[in-house]
Amino acid sequence: MEKPHGALAPAQPHRRLLPSFLFDTEQPKTFYVLKTWLLTFIPSIVLGAVITGLAPAAPMPEFGGTGLAVYLLLILFAPVVETFIMVPPLLLLNRLFGETAAVVGSALLWGLLHSWAVPIWGLIVWWPFLIFSTIILAWRRISLATGMVLTIAVHALQNGVAGFGLLVG
Repeated sequence: MEKPHGALAPAQPHRRLLPSFLFDTEQPKTFYVLKTWLLTFIPSIVLGAVITGLAPAAPMPEFGGTGLAVYLLLILFAPVVETFIMVPPLLLLNRLFGETAAVVGSALLWGLLHSWAVPIWGLIVWWPFLIFSTIILAWRRISLATGMVLTIAVHALQNGVAGFGLLVG
């Protein structure tokens, strides 16, 4: 028997490991975005601190400048473009291998893509992309567009706070 369009099977391992609110599509979207952003941001900060502590001389990402223009690219352009690029492979992985493999595969893929720019970066960004991928699959039951908008919002907050130093120079 085929599962409903976009439904997440309760037995999926990632559902047992991640907070249940992440899969709750009946909560207010603003509250969901804020909680989910904290779920991406806090572990990213911890990962970044651990990795920087282990490899203090490793290069960190550079964005070709500072100021408002670079900051806006980071919080507006990147989340939109990366979400639109992320969706087709994520949905294909989901169809072929199931939700857990899709979420983990997407996170690993985005970690590798970010590592091409700066190797250490991928060790940090895999976590947010695991959550972004989960958002899309969870909210796809409501609509793919809703999942994408929520992902873009969480991603923009992630980049906005993480990249605040670019704004202030």
